[in-house]
Amino acid sequence: MVCSMKVSILDDYCDTLRTLPCFHRLAGHDVTVWTDHVHDIDVLADRLRDTEALVLIRERTAIRATLLERLPNLRLISQRSAYPHIDIDACTRLGIVVCSDLHSSSPSYATAELTWALVLAAMRRLPQQVTSLRNGGWQTEVGSSLLFKTLGIYGYGRIGKVIAGYGAAFGMVVQIWASPESRARAAADGLTIAPSREAFFETSDIVTLHMRLVDATRGIVSAADLALMKPSALLVNTSRAGLVEPGALVHALRNGRPGRAAVDVYDHEPVQPGDEPLLLMDNALCTPHIGYVTVDEWELQFTTVFDQINAFAAGTPENVVNPDAVRR
Repeated sequence: MVCSMKVSILDDYCDTLRTLPCFHRLAGHDVTVWTDHVHDIDVLADRLRDTEALVLIRERTAIRATLLERLPNLRLISQRSAYPHIDIDACTRLGIVVCSDLHSSSPSYATAELTWALVLAAMRRLPQQVTSLRNGGWQTEVGSSLLFKTLGIYGYGRIGKVIAGYGAAFGMVVQIWASPESRARAAADGLTIAPSREAFFETSDIVTLHMRLVDATRGIVSAADLALMKPSALLVNTSRAGLVEPGALVHALRNGRPGRAAVDVYDHEPVQPGDEPLLLMDNALCTPHIGYVTVDEWELQFTTVFDQINAFAAGTPENVVNPDAVRR
């Protein structure tokens, strides 16, 4: 038997979840959807004071002890993917169960597709061409093809593997740099491993980052790495901004190595006007963290998120991150 719970959903910017077929899985629960984003702990504590189950849309809101300690009714946090934004220790101490399915069934094809869209748009200078045409101009500059170019994939997990297939389909030379374990997996798949980290950055025409942000990968791409890249090269980041050393990308673009970047992720999100220098640079193509934001991807992800709520309400929690909280 599934017991009714008071469910709150944060940060559904476009009010999308109510339009998805999977939303019906919450029938019988008392659901509140918030479409704005707030940082203020007092506001969040007031909004969530009666909440029993909290649904998070990826990492849009940080859930720390200062907030959790003001939510006496909260019993469950349900989400998908990694959870660096959640204070797991505080949740366990307070008896709040965290359930998160880490894409165990499939990669995020939506993120892979956006990565490739950014590659094509940046290499062909599509934003500049569109702007020129809308302003009464015509061809404004000459872009670059992908055929025979070298695609460097830093990180060889589920998304990196998909990107390798895209590169091969476009006739690119694909090379990998990653942890020793990931390099071994890539070699077993028949892919070329760069002879060294330095050679990887020096020889790639496009470098795209595909790693989770953990302590070991924070700032893993340094200013020195970027300085090795060609003036004609492109850096793409649809993973996490923290993979790149703070300030290094802006400095590198100003110095022309690499010559271009395409990014979907930022140190502070949502980006506020004037807070992100990349938005003011002509050689940076920026999108507002939309890698996973498609109807198809959300249906896949939130089917799992809502099923986790129903499983918890039935007394059989799934994908539990902190099992000690269940025992408490």
